[in-house]
Amino acid sequence: MTTTADATHRAVALPRSALHPSLSEPLLDTMTFLNEVTLRYPQAISFAPGRPYEGDFDVARVPGYIETYLDHLRGRGLSEERVRTALYQYGETAGQIRDLVADMLQIDEGMTVDPAAVVVTVGCQEAVLLVLRALFTGPDDVLLVDSPSYVGVTGAASLLGIDVVPVPGGGNGPDLTELARTVAELTAQGRRVRALYVVPDCSNPTGVSMGLQDRITLLEAAGRLGLLLLEDNPYGVFSSVRRPTLKALDAEQRVIYLGSFAKTAFPGARVGFVVADQPVDSADGGAPGLLADELAKVKSMVTVNTPTLSQAAIAGLLLSNGGGLRAANEATARHYQATMRALREALARELPPDRPESAGVRWNDPDGGFFLTLDVPFAADEEALRVSAEQYGVIWTPMRYFHLDDAGDRRIRLSCSAVTTGQATEGAARLARFVKDRGGA
Repeated sequence: MTTTADATHRAVALPRSALHPSLSEPLLDTMTFLNEVTLRYPQAISFAPGRPYEGDFDVARVPGYIETYLDHLRGRGLSEERVRTALYQYGETAGQIRDLVADMLQIDEGMTVDPAAVVVTVGCQEAVLLVLRALFTGPDDVLLVDSPSYVGVTGAASLLGIDVVPVPGGGNGPDLTELARTVAELTAQGRRVRALYVVPDCSNPTGVSMGLQDRITLLEAAGRLGLLLLEDNPYGVFSSVRRPTLKALDAEQRVIYLGSFAKTAFPGARVGFVVADQPVDSADGGAPGLLADELAKVKSMVTVNTPTLSQAAIAGLLLSNGGGLRAANEATARHYQATMRALREALARELPPDRPESAGVRWNDPDGGFFLTLDVPFAADEEALRVSAEQYGVIWTPMRYFHLDDAGDRRIRLSCSAVTTGQATEGAARLARFVKDRGGA
């Protein structure tokens, strides 16, 4: 029975117009979809989530990693009181394992990094948010993205009210002619292009990697155009071809480097980092500081600090593997390459290019990472995905989620990272049946 008092105190719905406009954009639902779609169809083989393979996860190792880090602190002469504080208390805003992150970058990527230029973040997503908040100061500032682009960066920009303009990409990264044209057009409009976001190694969502010369040329173009480059590199360790990062090639401090331990360690720790060694003028006329210092200020008002327990687990993993993670991920990289090879080989058997039912179907050939893309002869939308999951038992991601324009409607992203080779083969067979039936409908 509802009383008068109950009715009087019934909650009043907030008008959607009273919330930030970005919350009504479909883009912000995409990350939730990618995280949860597999749970909606538990019987289906899922090529949707870009999550690491769980077969190598061992819960029993985590306490050992933490203890390894604590022993490391003791070895540096810290008292038991300080060791306890390092584990239990709020830590430094910029992170307490910055030296170990810098060592890892030297070992794995040949990058010489001052630990003071590192900020340890709550996942790479926070690193993206901090960088965007610091760099973009008003409505005339514009972020460019290599299109199609990872939804985490475009979604974060939307939340911050930052305009994002896509630059068409190809098999070698962003089209530099289109990049120059876009910058010129925006500048003529009185806009200020601040940065270009790129994933040079095994890109999400396309799987494309930039060649060495393309990286050099992009750095040269950024210099001419006065751009900063936001380099996101979660997948480079898993490529079958080792190339220098943009940051390793950066002689002008144009590259802000975004990193994550989600793929190379485990995402449950939620630890990422950013290398921001760009000098920033002092407010009081003193010696310049670093952009990393400014990012730490933003972080202090967002997450205060990255959880010390998570940092300890990641630090212990690094210390247990000689300071780096590239060698520790060799077996995992081979697994990803094997599942991607199984997926491509099964697609080739099921959808041979000389058959009428394969008309309009083609896929790319990444040299590693998690993703490849498949062109299909029909609209790859949510309704098609529902049919694929419910009737054919296979899940994928519409590529339209990664475009800011109307492109990508007939393309899907396949992630082979979280499946076995057997699942990749069976999933490809199911997908092929769906594609042939849908294309012939």
